[in-house]
Amino acid sequence: MKNRKLLYISLSVLFVLAIYLGLRGFAYYTSMQKPNIFVHPDKKEFLLIYKNDGFDDVVKKLEKSGTVKNIKSFIHAAEKLNYPDNIVLGRYELVDGMSNRELLRKLINGRQTPTRITFNNIRTKEALAQKLSSQLHLDSAAMINVLNDREILSEYRLTPATVVSLFIPNTYEVYWDISPENLLKRMKKEYDTFWTEDRLMKLNDVGLDRVEVTTLASIVEEETKKRDEKPVVAGLYLNRINKRMPLQADPTVKFALQDFSLKRIYYEHLTINSPYNTYKYAGLPPGPIRIPSIESIDAVLNYQAHNYIYMCAKEDFSGYHNFATTLEEHNRNAAKYRRESNRRGIR
Repeated sequence: MKNRKLLYISLSVLFVLAIYLGLRGFAYYTSMQKPNIFVHPDKKEFLLIYKNDGFDDVVKKLEKSGTVKNIKSFIHAAEKLNYPDNIVLGRYELVDGMSNRELLRKLINGRQTPTRITFNNIRTKEALAQKLSSQLHLDSAAMINVLNDREILSEYRLTPATVVSLFIPNTYEVYWDISPENLLKRMKKEYDTFWTEDRLMKLNDVGLDRVEVTTLASIVEEETKKRDEKPVVAGLYLNRINKRMPLQADPTVKFALQDFSLKRIYYEHLTINSPYNTYKYAGLPPGPIRIPSIESIDAVLNYQAHNYIYMCAKEDFSGYHNFATTLEEHNRNAAKYRRESNRRGIR
């Protein structure tokens, strides 16, 4: 009888213990291993954690995203893994079916998802910094400071006037919290990749270095948007350079004035005392007047050989130009354009 009672007690204890362990196991599974992140298959969701964010901020962002089914279980799992004391800034993708444990391991270890950045049609360093800061956890003022830091730029043999030549318009993958200095290093790596052996060989024929090619390409791109005309325009300016003639490129005057809205350049504009005024100063300006496209850079490297040294917008406003080898011919073209501009009331 006594043995039976002892057995009964032992079985009862084991039963209670089994229930307890089962509940603990279920609780662990629920808080750690059970899928708790649900993302629509047609969407991508990211958790952005900033430098000064605390655990409460992370929780609020997850709640706002609507991707966490059971926020209490996430909080419980986070506390178990000591996440509130190990918050790492970054951009983290929330993957459908992810458990709390999987998400927390990603957050604790700083396993970010790279961000795709794109920049094109950029005229100034300020516009570049703003574009980058809109896509990254990057302060535009800090980016400008680096782009103007002569000591940093000297490592790349660049100056504040030429640094934009390092940025080849394309799409790149970088980490969201990349620093301005590291972004510059990454752009240098991409720049070296862009300048293939084939492109470098063409430099000898053009007679310019890489920065000068980019500078000329920036003028070509401002002069024409027509792909088939870009090599012609490039050849024209190379003719002027070889003849030691001033480039007399209107876009450089707009850059000097920092007024890109000008549709016509008048004599008063040409008096500005700036090294970017190619009517006043011979040769190429100190650096690019915009970040040129790859198409424009290649147009310079594959310029069309001809004898043109003058160009003027066509009077049909098609976006194309009339080219001339003599000043007399050019003046006739310019007169046609002026008459049509005046007729249309373009100032």
